[in-house]
This record gives sequence, C-alpha cells and structure tokens, in this order.
Amino acid sequence: MTTNTLITESIQLILRHQAATGAYLASPAFTHYRYSWLRDGSFTAYAMNCVGQHESASRFYQWCDRVLRRHEHKARAAIAAVNAGDVGGKTGSDRFLHTRYTVAGEEVAGNWGSFQLDGYGTWLWGLAEHVQRSGEDDLIQRLAPSIELTLEYLTACWRLPNFDCWEEWGDRVHPVTLAAIYAGVKAMERHLPHRAGELTRLSETIRHFVLEHGTAHGQFIKSVGHAVVDASLLWLTLPFGLVQVDDPLMERTVQSIEQELLVGHGVHRYADDTYYGGGQWLLLSAWLGWYYARTGRWKKAHQIAEWIVSKLKETGLPEQVQEHLLSPSEYTSWVERAGEPAVPLLWSHAMFLVLASELGVTNPS
Repeated sequence: MTTNTLITESIQLILRHQAATGAYLASPAFTHYRYSWLRDGSFTAYAMNCVGQHESASRFYQWCDRVLRRHEHKARAAIAAVNAGDVGGKTGSDRFLHTRYTVAGEEVAGNWGSFQLDGYGTWLWGLAEHVQRSGEDDLIQRLAPSIELTLEYLTACWRLPNFDCWEEWGDRVHPVTLAAIYAGVKAMERHLPHRAGELTRLSETIRHFVLEHGTAHGQFIKSVGHAVVDASLLWLTLPFGLVQVDDPLMERTVQSIEQELLVGHGVHRYADDTYYGGGQWLLLSAWLGWYYARTGRWKKAHQIAEWIVSKLKETGLPEQVQEHLLSPSEYTSWVERAGEPAVPLLWSHAMFLVLASELGVTNPS
C-alpha cells in the first residue's frame, strides 16, 4: 500500500459511509460509534474539503443544520436555564444538547458523556473553512438560523464544565474544548458583520481565559486544575489557532507530548489512558505530523504518514493500534465488554488525508 493509494481508498471509504442525510458514520462496524458526531464529522468534512470533495462536506454541514433545527427547543431551554442561573450541579444532565446523533439527527439514549461543547464550536469553524475552500458562500445565509442558535448556546454555556473530546471528565473545563469554541466564534466574525464586535469580544475573552487558567509550568494542560499533557492539545494551534505553532507555550506542550506520549511514530492520548489498554491513536499521530509539517520538520511528518499507511487493516484504518499499550492489563476487559476496537474509524482516515494534503501528496485520482 502506498500513500497515494491510501488517499484514494480513504476518500472512497468516507464517501461510502456518509449517510444519505449527509451524516458521517464514525465507525460502521463498531456498535458504539454507529452514529455521527459534530466534532468528528466536522474534521472529516474538513479533510474532504482538503482533497476537493466539497459536495460531501456541504452535505454534512447541511445535516448539522437540520440537527440544530430539530433540537432548537432544547437548546433554547438550556440557554434560558443557564442565563437564569438555573444550572447548579446539573451540567452532566440531559438538559443540554447531545454530542452524538443518529444519521437522521435524533439523540442517542444511554449512558454517555453527552454534554460536550467542542462539537458545536468545531462545526462553525468547519463551516467557515468549507465556504472558503469551496466558494459556497450562500451556505452561510441558508444556515444562518442554526449558526445564530449555536452562537447563543456557546455564549451561554462556554464556562460550564462539560465532557472533553474523549467523552471523559464531565466535571472539568478543558482548554481544547474552549479552543474549539474560540475558533467557531472567531470564524463567524467575518460572516456575521452585524455581530462582529460582540463575537470578537467573546473570542478574546475565551482566549484570555485559556491563557490564564489552561496553562501551568509554561505549557498548556489537559483541564483547568489538572496539569498533565494530552495529545489533543495540539488542536489549540492546528486547526483552532488560539496560539501560533511557534508560540512558546505550544512548543513546550509539543515537547511534553513527544516525551510522554510519543512512542516510535505513534501518539497516545494521555499517560494514564486505559481505554482498550491505552494504545496509539492514528488520528493523533497524523495531528503531530501536521504540526511537524507546519514547523518545517518534513522528514518526521513523512515518517508518520508512512507509519499510518503501514497500520491499514483489511477493512480500513483503526482508531488505535496495540503495538505499545500504556495499560495492557485493561485491553482484554474492554474487548470482553465492548468488542474489538473500532475499525475502520472515519476520523483516522480523515486525519490521514489532512496530513497528506499538508505534505502536498494528495492525489484523489
């Protein structure tokens, strides 16, 4: 398998598992992931924009619009409750918008870290990226009610503890989540000139909050008050732009990721990860490769891309690989209660496409 061949196969796989509604199935073969996330889906749509598949990305954002419209009443009830101070210790409850939906846009029942804000910031960021790359400028106007609703929801809720991008730690505030919200708000400034001043103030308030409360010892931290490193902190610079790639805070964060979470060319989520034994996540490896490319470390970026290609299974790229486990004793118990790890994971294919695009080797033909 070559890089160009995997590019073509990744595009085809993503298209194959995009529902007629426009939703991307996170993983068609893994029971718990047979749904669509605004976060994962937005990154998948971004990848499709990177390789010229603009129609696919457009269909996803129109699905997001329908999800917001379907659940508008719930969003407005949550906004009203927060603005009235009627939250208390209920941020983990079902009163807020969910993070995963069926392809028809319905909420998914069951025990899950449902209250997450990062996806709602990420879809706004992704939509703006889509419009810029595709030229589909009228999409902003067509989706304006959902965009406005999302901004109202994020304005009300951004300070609340909620689950992180790994669906964990719902009682904490996470810099990566705040960066996603920052990016979404920032992206809408130019598209909503009547709200530009308000959105600029909000995005800068969020940025200053992260810089004040989301750092320790000269680097970014996993959660406010929880000073450990998480590989998702790469997102603060790529793609969310809360800081530049050469910001000293980010440089020291990347150094910690390399020292604590990088083994060979594979990146772990965080040091005490136990999910399926705490393997190496392909999408995070691609993210580090993306960072290397942006900072001129082309050889390292290409090596990561080649490593990802080497991990392709018969049915696609997995969520994670088990060649180096942080918590090996936990692997079997996860398999027994949840089945084999997710393969294929559309998000893994998507981030490979983003890295390949960054390296200038995309060739959809």
